[in-house]
Amino acid sequence: MSDLKEEIKELLVRDLRLQTTAAAIDDNEPLFGDGLGLDSLDAVELVVQVNKHFGVQIKDMNEGQKAFTSVQTLADYIAAHQG
Repeated sequence: MSDLKEEIKELLVRDLRLQTTAAAIDDNEPLFGDGLGLDSLDAVELVVQVNKHFGVQIKDMNEGQKAFTSVQTLADYIAAHQG
């Protein structure tokens, strides 16, 4: 799972153009608000990138909110819904 978390961190930095490094992102740091500071536009892009890179669709808003809490919760969601 640590490889998956690293992939997610790299995706966040690269595709959302974050001003940080993948290594600086804590697994449990909030993705939105006071954490990484992502906003609603980032959330839309993240849904697209998760589908593109991991083949996982997030269709339900409530599921998406839970999955996008942190890198850890997103990794758990992807692992549970892949293939």
